[in-house]
Amino acid sequence: MAKNWLITGTSRGFGRAFALAALERGDQVAGTARDLATLDELVAQHPDTFVPFRLDVTDADAAARVVRDAEVRLGGLDVVVNNAGYGHFGAVEELSDADLRDQLQTNVFGPLAVTRAALPGMRRRGRGHIVQISSIGGVGAFANLGAYHASKWALEALSESLSAEVARIGVHVTIVEPGGYDTDWAGSSARRSDPLEAYDPMRQEAAARRGAQAPGDPAAAAQALLEIVDSPEPPLRVLLGAQAPGIVRGIYERRLAQWQKWEHLAARAQGAEQDVRS
Repeated sequence: MAKNWLITGTSRGFGRAFALAALERGDQVAGTARDLATLDELVAQHPDTFVPFRLDVTDADAAARVVRDAEVRLGGLDVVVNNAGYGHFGAVEELSDADLRDQLQTNVFGPLAVTRAALPGMRRRGRGHIVQISSIGGVGAFANLGAYHASKWALEALSESLSAEVARIGVHVTIVEPGGYDTDWAGSSARRSDPLEAYDPMRQEAAARRGAQAPGDPAAAAQALLEIVDSPEPPLRVLLGAQAPGIVRGIYERRLAQWQKWEHLAARAQGAEQDVRS
C-alpha cells in the first residue's frame, strides 16, 4: 500500500534521494527545506504527490505546524524521516559554546521537535514509523568531529528509549547509520570552528582517512530505506554502506577488549564485601 511520508532536509543529499525513491514508487511525500526554491524540481516532477514546506528544524513551533499541515494535506503520516542536519568540523579545544549548541539544536532538538509533533497522530492511528538518520558517527567517534558525534550519540540514545516506549502502540523506530556517501555532508553544508595551528596535522590525517573511503550512492541507500519501512519488523538500527559494518565491528571489538582488560577493576569497584556474580 502507498505510504505518506514527511522527510526533512529534502533539498539535496539523502533527503532528496529518499523523497525521489518514495515518489517514484507512488507514495506521497511532504518534504521540507529552509529554501523552498530548492524543492521546485520535485514539485514540477510530482505535482500531485509532493508537498513542499519551508522549515528550519531548530524552530520547534514551525516544526509542529508543518507536521500538522502535512497530516492534513496527506491524510496522516506513515513514515517520518528526520534527515535534516549538518556536520561540524573542529577539535574539541576549538569548539565554542555556540558551535556545540548550534550542532545539538539542529541534529538533536530538531528531530525531537518533529518526532514529538508526529507521535500523537501515530498513536491515534496505532501505527507509524520514525526514521532517524544518524551515522556510524553515532556509534564511534573520530578526531575533529566531537560536536557532530555528540549530537548523533544523543540522537541514538533518545531514539532507543523512544523505541521502547512506543513499540506496544504500533510505532516503529529505526536508526539509520550510514558510512561515507556521495553527499555534500563535508562540503558547503558543513560548518567549521576557528582552527588552532596545533591541530593541523590531525586535520590532514582526518581528511586523508575520509578521502580513502569509497563513497556510497544515496540512490542505493534510498532503495534500502524503502525495504526497511516496508518490513513488518524493521530493525532498530541498520548500517548502510559496504564499509560501515567493518568499521563498526572494529569499534566494538576494541571496546570489548578494553573492558575485558580492566574487568578486574569492575569487580573490585563493587566493594570487598559484595557478592559479585558474573
